[in-house]
Amino acid sequence: MDVLQVILQILLGITSLLLTLLILLHKGRGGGLSDMFGGGMSSGLSSSGVAERNLNRFTIILGITWGVVIIGLGLIMRFASGGDS
Repeated sequence: MDVLQVILQILLGITSLLLTLLILLHKGRGGGLSDMFGGGMSSGLSSSGVAERNLNRFTIILGITWGVVIIGLGLIMRFASGGDS
């Protein structure tokens, strides 16, 4: 059980970093923080539709994976602490 918990914690760290990176790569929709940091100036350099759709897919898949890892870690911690008492 300890090995699985360590693997899930490492996976959680990796998916958290990748999810943050993928979210920051998204094109700004305007009018928010993306404009404050220069997102509004790059309208001529916007990515193609296919690249944006693939980025959306990867972000959604990684987000779901992140959520499953969080739930798995929570279940392992709950049942591991309950068995030791």
